[in-house]
Amino acid sequence: MKALVLFAHPCPESFGAALHTRICDSLAARGWTVDDCDLYAENFQPVLTEEERRAYHDEPANIAPVQAYVDRVRNAEALILSFPVWNIGYPAILKGFFDRVFLPGVSFRLENGAVVPNLTHIRKLAAVTTYGGTRWRAFLAGDPPRKLVKRHLWHVTRPETTRYLALYDMNRATDDRRASFLDQTARAMESL
Repeated sequence: MKALVLFAHPCPESFGAALHTRICDSLAARGWTVDDCDLYAENFQPVLTEEERRAYHDEPANIAPVQAYVDRVRNAEALILSFPVWNIGYPAILKGFFDRVFLPGVSFRLENGAVVPNLTHIRKLAAVTTYGGTRWRAFLAGDPPRKLVKRHLWHVTRPETTRYLALYDMNRATDDRRASFLDQTARAMESL
């Protein structure tokens, strides 16, 4: 199985980085091929330019500026996201990845004006994330990151398996809770 792991956290000493490492190590231990895409380390440019927006629907010209990332997505059989929830959403660099890479002809096709999934070769979809606030606070805000993974990304991939693991109330998480969540993450990757 070939997994693309999209990691979006700028600090290598963070708990998010520890989760990212656990994800990659757990998948590799299963014998999976892991394409570790650390968006910050790779200096991914998340801003959709005026030129890119104007060419958004012009296939294949729309793909040219991000061809290397498109190739990585197309090569994946599993897509795993590792990110913190900031301001009740994806970090800007991850949102920008989807804006610039999940293009017409890549993540979807337009047929008679309808969106048709185009990443159906992705059989496994997972997200591992942390929230500063409580689950209740996320629920009251509509929990956009969960919906984006379980609805939007699910729609364009149609995977056999979808997992969403979240550590809520990170601002008050004890060492034991963080250690337990690291173990839960490893188990989830082992059974994905």
